[in-house]
Amino acid sequence: MLVMKKIITLFQISFLCAASVYSQSKTVNANPDKEIYSLIEKYSQSRETSDTVLLKSILTTDIDQLVSSGEWRDGIDGAIKGMVLSSTDNPGIRTLKIEKIRYLNTECAIVDARYEINNINGSTRKMWSTFIVVQNNRTWKITAIRNMLPTG
Repeated sequence: MLVMKKIITLFQISFLCAASVYSQSKTVNANPDKEIYSLIEKYSQSRETSDTVLLKSILTTDIDQLVSSGEWRDGIDGAIKGMVLSSTDNPGIRTLKIEKIRYLNTECAIVDARYEINNINGSTRKMWSTFIVVQNNRTWKITAIRNMLPTG
């Protein structure tokens, strides 16, 4: 009888330990899409206002960007310098509309967006942008940007 009580007690302790381990699972954001939409909105806002502080907070230090002219911008300093110069040289209202988010895993996603610049002369430049975003310390950041200008 004593052996049976020990077995039952051991089983109960094992069950409680297992239950407590599973109940302490890693917190995962139930809606990462919302955070990624917010990230791309912050990017758009920072481009419109030339807010380099905001840009530095949403880009990884090793970001790289390929723009529609074929220019590569490497590293956060080169990317920010190019973004500010581009916004100054090509004034207009920039709009990014996310079309698709594809998660490669819980910490990396590909974001495809329509990218339009309504120029001050009234014309509209219609492009595509692809962002590679990564989660770093529970914060989504942009690590790569590819801008494409479709032809005919």
